[in-house]
This record gives sequence, structure tokens and C-alpha cells, in this order.
Amino acid sequence: MAIRVLLVDDQPLLRTGFRMILEAEGDIAVVGEAGDGLQALEQVRALQPDVALMDIRMPRMDGVEATRQITGPERNGPAKVLVLTTFDLDEYVVEALRAGASGFLLKDAPAAELVQAIRVVAAGEAMLAPSITRRLLDKYAGKLPSGEEEVPDALGTLTDREVEVLKLVARGLSNAEIAADLFVSETTVKTHVGHVLTKLSLRDRVQAAVYAYESGLVRPGDR
Repeated sequence: MAIRVLLVDDQPLLRTGFRMILEAEGDIAVVGEAGDGLQALEQVRALQPDVALMDIRMPRMDGVEATRQITGPERNGPAKVLVLTTFDLDEYVVEALRAGASGFLLKDAPAAELVQAIRVVAAGEAMLAPSITRRLLDKYAGKLPSGEEEVPDALGTLTDREVEVLKLVARGLSNAEIAADLFVSETTVKTHVGHVLTKLSLRDRVQAAVYAYESGLVRPGDR
């Protein structure tokens, strides 16, 4: 079945461009469009898309609040949110990730990257671009803990290897890269990541990365 996508952006020209790119793919169907967050909520309820491609700054309701309502505990449907952004709006992306977005993508990303991101998010994975993640968290380090705060008790439930994996996830490494770094199989890494998400009650790798920074486990600038 085709991946059902809702386009949410207050610029009609951009929506048209995204539609042309996505409808050229046999496994993706654009089922609707919305020009602001309120329309997005209405369309999500009516159309039940798999992925909402979400702009951040829009009239009436911004993308952060729309994301929070679409992915929150009272969500009504399967929709996952992939946020679109430019670097001058990075601080909003951090908020969108906390609100429940499954990832983010630059508006000037190549068409192939947009298509792949939608497939990844629709499959239930997180679109965690390493270079963007590191720049985001480094740039907004002032909004994150100083490192002097008490480490959350939940981290104590992780094994040493799971802590290692969490740190590498926070750096934006893929499962394959983590496997190479730790000299283990990719299947083993997937198992560790699953345990981390379960023990910390996190939804996906994006939330895990944000948690690692907010808890002070990883410091901005760490490599």
C-alpha cells in the first residue's frame, strides 16, 4: 500500500513542489494539503495520513503545537510527523522533537532525501540526520543542562553497554556505524537500542538523542 502523506506548509508553491516530487514515486500518495496547524489537525482526522510533512512557522497554529496534538496521547490515527525547517529556525525544531516529531529535514534537501525521509518515518523509524542533529544541539547548548544536574534515576537501569549505545545514538550514528564503533553486529545494536527505548520510556531514536543531552549524559560538543 502507498504511504499516505499530508503536506502542511503555508506556502502553496512549496506544497506544489513537494507534491510533484512525491507523486512521482509509486509507493507514495499525497492525500491532502494544509496551510496551517489547525487545518493540519482537521486533515489528519479526516484523511488518516501515515506521515505529515510539517512546516514550523505558520499562521493560527504553528507546527510545534500541531505536532504535539497529532502525536500526543489523544492522537486519532497513525500519522507521524516529519518536520521541515531552515537553520534560522533551529530552536523550533528542538521543540518539535520534544513535542513528538519523528525527525526533521531541511527545506532545501535533495528530492531523493525527502522521499527517503518519508519512507523511513512511515516505517516507524526516526529520521535523525547526524550533521543536523549535532549542529542543532551544539548551537542551542545554552538551553540544555549544564552537566551539574543530578543524573536521572532512569539512567541507572541501563547496562554499561546500553549507555555506550545511547551516547552514540545521541551523536547521530546509525546502527551500522555504532556496530562498527563497538565491534558488534548490527543486530546486537538494534537489540540494545530497543532496550534503551523501553527502559527510558522513549518513542524513538530522536527522543533518545534529546534525552541524552537533556539528562547531561552527553555534553554539546562531545564527539
